[in-house]
Amino acid sequence: MGNLIKVLTRDIDHNAAHFFLDFENAQPTESEKEIYNQVNVVLKDAEGILEDLQSYRGAGHEIREAIQHPADDKLQEKAWGAVVPLVGKLKKFYEFSQRLEAALRGLLGALTSTPYSPTQHLEREQALAKQFAEILHFTLRFDELKMTNPAIQNDFSYYRRTLSRMRINNVPAEGENEVNNELANRMSLFYAEATPMLKTLSDATTKFVSENKNLPIENTTDCLSTMASVCRVMLETPEYRSRFTNEETVSFCLRVMVGVIILYDHVHPVGAFAKTSKIDMKGCIKVLKDQPPNSVEGLLNALRYTTKHLNDETTSKQIRSMLQ
Repeated sequence: MGNLIKVLTRDIDHNAAHFFLDFENAQPTESEKEIYNQVNVVLKDAEGILEDLQSYRGAGHEIREAIQHPADDKLQEKAWGAVVPLVGKLKKFYEFSQRLEAALRGLLGALTSTPYSPTQHLEREQALAKQFAEILHFTLRFDELKMTNPAIQNDFSYYRRTLSRMRINNVPAEGENEVNNELANRMSLFYAEATPMLKTLSDATTKFVSENKNLPIENTTDCLSTMASVCRVMLETPEYRSRFTNEETVSFCLRVMVGVIILYDHVHPVGAFAKTSKIDMKGCIKVLKDQPPNSVEGLLNALRYTTKHLNDETTSKQIRSMLQ
């Protein structure tokens, strides 16, 4: 990367794929521009969303005070006043997940279309591959932050309880027009997930496959497995790794690798862990285990708890014990 890296993936589509995947500098070609620009509009807001989530402190103190002193109107108002703007943020995160889903579907359409193989697509459309990687990278970072922030669900359930009490008592609720009942139900389901963004993406990928019946499912799963192999090879080959110009690229590649494994596992009928899987799971787990432990615990947990097929009988004992 920086200067392009030659990446040798496993023999994915039966002609060993030798190609560069430049996560640092890939620029769109003329034919990629339309999709690239659409996705770029969404990705431009990703960093701001992560900053908002990182600084999300919650209204725990105000809520506790209000619950402990139910007759004190001032404390009730204070808690409501603290929660309403936070719910505005949660609404913004949820709406961003919808935009991200649409962007992902656009990219999948471009990266799986005939007549090219998934490997040829990734090789020819590096800028779209990079955007796909950026979506996955954002998703895993978002979910890591969400998982360590219990305030999100507490704030939202307090908001809903208070809102329904206000409705019963016919109190006009400022902020209710922000989140109507139907939206609140969808947001509730979203935040109930341990990894809501990942769930959104895996549902979107599954839906993409089922809606494009004329497209072989392999076009999608091979795109994911090729991406996993590219990331693994770039990470485990010192010669490639030494060419990353940015230290962050290592953690970027690790997150992307784990993200595509999870998507593959949700979309592929037998998943990522079976012997027939086109992803070298042992190699991928080894790459993760070779990193400083505190930097990858979240990613190993994502493989342990957000995949679909890890506990299937078809998963080898060795892979299971590697993830123990």
